[in-house]
Amino acid sequence: MSFQAYLDTIEDKTGLTPRELLALASERGLDRPPVKAGAIVDWLKEDYGLGRGHAMAIVHIVKNGPTISGKHVGSGGTHRDESTDLWLDGKDNRPA
Repeated sequence: MSFQAYLDTIEDKTGLTPRELLALASERGLDRPPVKAGAIVDWLKEDYGLGRGHAMAIVHIVKNGPTISGKHVGSGGTHRDESTDLWLDGKDNRPA
């Protein structure tokens, strides 16, 4: 599953776009050091029922923003992404 597909699944599970989850994380102070990944994972599990893998995708964007490594971009593997830039504003709003 690509990183972007993880974010799309999170949107399906929570009803919130990744950007909305980032805003909620910020309101809770979870986007500022020294917050550890575990605090974000616990919040997402308790409030939205997300498992560790999906929660860690949100942790990544909370801590690193919407850019990912180019390692899988354009590769033929199952974890392939189209771009190093992730779309955070909802799968139905993604440009074609």
